[in-house]
Amino acid sequence: MICESTGPSPWAFCLAPMMQRTDRHFRYLVRLLSPNMRLYTEMVTAAAVVHGDREHLLGFDAFEHPVALQLGGSDPAQLAAAAAIGSDTGYDEINLNCGCPSERVQSGYFGACLMKEPARVADCVAAMIAAVPADVAITVKTRLGVDDLYSYDYFHRFVETVAGAGCRVFHVHARKALLQGLSPRENREIPPLEYDWAYRLKRELAHSCVVLNGGIDTVDAAQAHLRHVDGVMLGRHAYGAPGELTRFDQALFGERADNLERATVVQHYLDYMEREHARGTPLPQMSRHLFNLFHGLPGAKRWRRELTVNGSASGAGPGIVKTALQGLPSASRHARL
Repeated sequence: MICESTGPSPWAFCLAPMMQRTDRHFRYLVRLLSPNMRLYTEMVTAAAVVHGDREHLLGFDAFEHPVALQLGGSDPAQLAAAAAIGSDTGYDEINLNCGCPSERVQSGYFGACLMKEPARVADCVAAMIAAVPADVAITVKTRLGVDDLYSYDYFHRFVETVAGAGCRVFHVHARKALLQGLSPRENREIPPLEYDWAYRLKRELAHSCVVLNGGIDTVDAAQAHLRHVDGVMLGRHAYGAPGELTRFDQALFGERADNLERATVVQHYLDYMEREHARGTPLPQMSRHLFNLFHGLPGAKRWRRELTVNGSASGAGPGIVKTALQGLPSASRHARL
């Protein structure tokens, strides 16, 4: 089965899909920091993929592999068409969003509200699997439940139904979702985490791959969870303190980064920025992802301020990043990851 190899699971260490966060520029930065992290796009609606600007929506750098496309939708035929396009574009995995609780997503009838209709999700998954080559994984990201549909038995039946359609990988945000009364941010923080539900699911559906998401912000926590599930998925912590991803990678995969310095990562990302800027990519779309690279180090506040102010100035180019880097204390520039 998909997670029963002798080495680490392909899903052992994952970057959570995050709106306005996990665009192709941030994913490139993450790959510089973590050779093994599996990367995920922001959620893109199936309709947009089928009818929209595919290069703008789906473009990515080959350096990002392995990288997954997350789709939002509830129509099996449209999701199948979008999955096929994603596969043809070169994505290694197509992930169906069954966990986002935002009102905008609900209005399109996808995201967390799909947990109310496991049979529909199974139909969507079956159609997507049929539309892509066998080596492109079709996976599902889900919550534990939604509104009053919240019990371990319901969660288990939902996953079991979708697994029956051929899905073998489930990314489990270990909280319920409340579709009314909470903002998306509150839905990430207020409903209690129930890690034991994911652990139990893995025991009972041993041939499925279970990836745990929600509140994971230390290497020790990640290693503890991996004694019970196949993988961990980091979200806001990965964006808020990206420099820590190298330590996660080293701890989980036993590889060293040759004492990589933060300034070296900035230089590699600056090379990427210069290429992209020459192609017309606005500087702030790229520089904003560097804001938190020096999180917790002396000069971090000045670094963020200079990137924000100078990066938005008319005619600004990637050189502002080099200037901001030179303004950091030497100890911060050469801090090792």
